[in-house]
Amino acid sequence: MYRVVTRDIRVTATPQYLADRSSAEDGRFFWAYTIEIVNLGTVTVQLKSRHWKITDANGNTQEVRGPGVVGEQPELKPGERFEYTSGVPLTTPTGLMTGSYQMVSDTGENFDVEIPVFSLDSPHGKRVLH
Repeated sequence: MYRVVTRDIRVTATPQYLADRSSAEDGRFFWAYTIEIVNLGTVTVQLKSRHWKITDANGNTQEVRGPGVVGEQPELKPGERFEYTSGVPLTTPTGLMTGSYQMVSDTGENFDVEIPVFSLDSPHGKRVLH
């Protein structure tokens, strides 16, 4: 579990390797990740869009931008939470994901909320520490 708080919005990411959707022999590795967004603040906010950076073990980065998440633009009143699960394929056995959500408060202020960097690890990956 990976967690960060930006402007009273807590984002928690929990990745899970899906062996049944992956094939190391074919260079296909798949993860599900669950994101929980909690409004710890005192104003209502709405998630308008997302920006992901997905980096594979070879250092190749793919950027994904789009409206909302899983087809929704959730509104979170103070104390409310929103959770969703999505997935990501890679051609390498390990990788990293990070990004941000673009939010708007009920007063019309636009701001970005950080998504924590999280590691995509499979049993086929070998970490090299320098």
